[in-house]
Amino acid sequence: MNYFKHKKNKGYRFPSQQITETLSKLPNIPINLDLNQNIELLKSAYTDCSDVVFREFTIGARTKAALIYIDGLSNTQEIDQQVLMPLVQLESFDPGTSIENVSKKLAVSDVLVIHTITDVIKQISIGNPVILINNKIKGISIGLPKWEKRGIEDPVAESVIRGPREGFVETLRVNTSLLRRKIRHPALKMKQMTIGKFTETQVIIAYIDGIASNTLIKEVTNRLERIEIDGILESGYIEEMIEDDPFSPFPQVLSTERPDVAASSLLEGRVVILIDGTPFTLIAPCTFASLLQAPEDYYNRFLISTFIRWLRYLFFFIALLAPSAYVAILTYHQEMVPASLLLTIAQSREQIPFPALIEAFIMEITFEALREAGIRLPKQVGAAVSIVGALVIGQAATTAGLVSSAMVMVVAITGVASFLLPRYAAGIAIRMLRFPIMILSGILGLLGVMLGIIAIVVHLCTIRSFGVPYLNSMAPLKIHNLKDVLIRAPWWAMNTLPESSSTELGNLHRQPHDQKPDPSKGGD
Repeated sequence: MNYFKHKKNKGYRFPSQQITETLSKLPNIPINLDLNQNIELLKSAYTDCSDVVFREFTIGARTKAALIYIDGLSNTQEIDQQVLMPLVQLESFDPGTSIENVSKKLAVSDVLVIHTITDVIKQISIGNPVILINNKIKGISIGLPKWEKRGIEDPVAESVIRGPREGFVETLRVNTSLLRRKIRHPALKMKQMTIGKFTETQVIIAYIDGIASNTLIKEVTNRLERIEIDGILESGYIEEMIEDDPFSPFPQVLSTERPDVAASSLLEGRVVILIDGTPFTLIAPCTFASLLQAPEDYYNRFLISTFIRWLRYLFFFIALLAPSAYVAILTYHQEMVPASLLLTIAQSREQIPFPALIEAFIMEITFEALREAGIRLPKQVGAAVSIVGALVIGQAATTAGLVSSAMVMVVAITGVASFLLPRYAAGIAIRMLRFPIMILSGILGLLGVMLGIIAIVVHLCTIRSFGVPYLNSMAPLKIHNLKDVLIRAPWWAMNTLPESSSTELGNLHRQPHDQKPDPSKGGD
């Protein structure tokens, strides 16, 4: 949906420049003294817009005024009671009264004085009705937006085992309030900007002053300000435009719909990007270790969390390499398999017409198709179709002699292993990389598997996320930073912030060094 049209001079133009001459000139037009001219200009901009209301009325006995708002975006009941009624019922009104004094007569807390037609359009487009008065070169924007919005519910894409059961919603101010409830210090800053020629989507950059690096904040701001596009409908638009390496399968920006995850990232010195109209917020920078960390790791006791994290690392390698290792060993390295197991596999493959590589491809593609179908189908039938489909197709393929039972088992274990990855984007990357490694293993055996691993590691070493190495803490190796990578150290041992969020103020401490429980002290 990017309508950039590049010319020989490397310029571009938006389709909005072809709509009307009047609309293209609006940014340069101030509010006119003549109310009728202002109304005609706005009506020409909103031609064929039946939801835009122009309510003309009289203040006092003689002064003409107009109220402009979009039906469905503004609170009409409050407009009647707090705006129209006080102004219409004024017995006398001095036409020389300043617009600022007029705004003081309104029983509304959020009032803004505006100066141009562009300001009028921007305000009514976000639900704020605007009052224009004859012989006044200023207008009054009234903060009375109201539209239907979804209530705060459990996160849908991220299951909650332990922790707050509330998720972000599509309303930006609700999301910022959820963050404010977690972090109540005034050091939590929220810079707002607008992106999108038509959608004018509000975007907020949230960070904690004194923890987040000034270089990181500036870099995130610069990348967002460079975005020029017709519209932003979801955070994925912005993610693709600000990542460092767009051709990498690995995500360089985290996404979450959990306020507690966003708050913990802020406390670690990261920057959170909130986008109006979507419950998914973006977190930068992103490292490889963060893809394998779940929020529940920090809510359970550290011994349990460490064990589960090790299990996650183990199944990460199984999800990536299990089919490739099976193909390589069965094709080139049969001597590595015990004789009894090799005979069993050979017996199950006796009627299979395909080599192991083609057999693995058939099963992997089928499994991925079933998983994707289960996601796209309605919730009531999606899980049943994916599970029953896998069972039925696997059994039918084995009975028909298309694949062996051993291959069905390998693919099933691989599928289960991929579900252990807490980040959906990381799981997608592993599912993509599984296929080229399978091809290498079918051609070169275990040598091909090793070449695939080396290529992935080299690629990970070259990626940066907003200046932070993707393999931060692991390459180059920093032992003191592994307490939240290979293990989850107890909270009383994590005294400093992660080095990836090192502040320019030198304050890396999150707690004193004497927080370890001492049973000998009892309750003292």
